[in-house]
Amino acid sequence: MRLSAFAGQGAAVHALGPVTLFAGPSGSGKSTTLRAYEALARLGAGDPLDEAFPHAADCIPDRARPDAQGRRGFRIGCTVDGPEGPVHLDLAVQAEPHLRIVGERLTRRGRTLFATALRDPGRNTVQAEWHTAGTAPVTRAPLPDDLLGTALLPLRVAGKTQGQLEVLAAAEQMVIGLRSAFACDPRPEGMRAPVPPGEGRLRRGCGNLAEVLHRTHTDCPRRHQRLATVAGAGCAGPVTGLGVRQLPDGTVRAVLERGDRPATPLGRLGNGELRYLALALTLLTGPGVLEMDRIAEVPDAMQGLTVLADGLDRELDGRQTGELLRLAADIAADGHIRVAGTVGERAAGQARLTPGVTVVDLRG
Repeated sequence: MRLSAFAGQGAAVHALGPVTLFAGPSGSGKSTTLRAYEALARLGAGDPLDEAFPHAADCIPDRARPDAQGRRGFRIGCTVDGPEGPVHLDLAVQAEPHLRIVGERLTRRGRTLFATALRDPGRNTVQAEWHTAGTAPVTRAPLPDDLLGTALLPLRVAGKTQGQLEVLAAAEQMVIGLRSAFACDPRPEGMRAPVPPGEGRLRRGCGNLAEVLHRTHTDCPRRHQRLATVAGAGCAGPVTGLGVRQLPDGTVRAVLERGDRPATPLGRLGNGELRYLALALTLLTGPGVLEMDRIAEVPDAMQGLTVLADGLDRELDGRQTGELLRLAADIAADGHIRVAGTVGERAAGQARLTPGVTVVDLRG
């Protein structure tokens, strides 16, 4: 991640390992970094600029001054490594007076493969050009100024010349890397009531936790059993399993099974226990079970996933935090899942002692 000029961050570069946690005092930029990542992910999925940055004015650096036309904005970027080697994306966004992408650049091995620039402020387009290496060295065309041009390239580039194939391969690597993100923000207040059974894809706030457990109990028995083991390590009292009860009105309720004791509905658990279970479930599933942009051209078993967890340790006690950190490191070691999150000082201390976890201190 590169936050060249974004909110309170300037010239910040963060390498993301299998499990990367940002720590630091309030206002140091922990949540800002994850917000930038999620915004890029949404742009990569084809979302318009105003949905990726709903509060774009808040992203303008504090010291930014408007030019003669009253324009201010911000700059972010990222590098995605893969079969094509490191591919770099840099984005310049105008937030005031009108939200638009005013410059985009996709580069690989020092060569600019794709670039856009705002030529006419009166139009809602940017002038784009991409590497061709055919009879003409580049191809030029207008593109909308509210969408990520890199994500549009598969619809615009013919793929007939070696240069066009290089552009498509780099763009595909970037887009797949960006789209493979799921922002998880469990909200215990929405997780207590029974829910109707449905598709069984976990939402951002995890309010349909019982519905997803109903699915994993049937479709993913091994993962479901592992989740039950994890639940036993982080919830009070003995836990022998995670069950789902169908109620007379057709809704389903998740319960902690207690062996010979009566089962405990998840609605009776504390906030920390519910957040712990929801985060563990997210780590133990994959794109097919999470409500995220699925990449149809990549099989679920081969898709990577980055879980974004702002406040990973929020409302968790030390035992739950330690168990979740160990689970994250263990899952990420397989290479299919990454975790990027923020934590407080106590959890950061635990994380520094957990093999496989990297802590980025943003104290400045």
